[in-house]
Amino acid sequence: MPICNSGHEGERLRIDHQYFLPVRDGGDSYGGCHASSKAAVRNHSKTVALYCAQQGWKIRCNSIHPAAILTPIWEPMLGTGVDRVARMEALVADTPLKRFGVPDEVAAVAVMLASDEATYVTGTEINIDGGLLAGSAAVPGE
Repeated sequence: MPICNSGHEGERLRIDHQYFLPVRDGGDSYGGCHASSKAAVRNHSKTVALYCAQQGWKIRCNSIHPAAILTPIWEPMLGTGVDRVARMEALVADTPLKRFGVPDEVAAVAVMLASDEATYVTGTEINIDGGLLAGSAAVPGE
């Protein structure tokens, strides 16, 4: 496995969106393929982390998986009309924190992983999803 770092030190960081993870309601053929590719990125990152560690290289490999981060890609869905806020609320209704994340929150995690304070962190995947994968935002008994 070629590593593009002649000094054998550093951080290899992958940022991959979380869409279709996990596949709900059985998904569809596109959803299944898409979810499989997401799993491949996660597993390959772990494989690279283990390979680098076995070689004795100080190269860490981690992956970040953001969910609904408010970037320009959402603009066509959100629109600019009076119902923009309602659309935003509807899109994050199942997220425990009930809001979109912002790019600075993703960047902060990337900076932390690339820093000297994270030299023991490798083979890790970090979900930035407002608690979505932790479980339902539904309140028991309601």
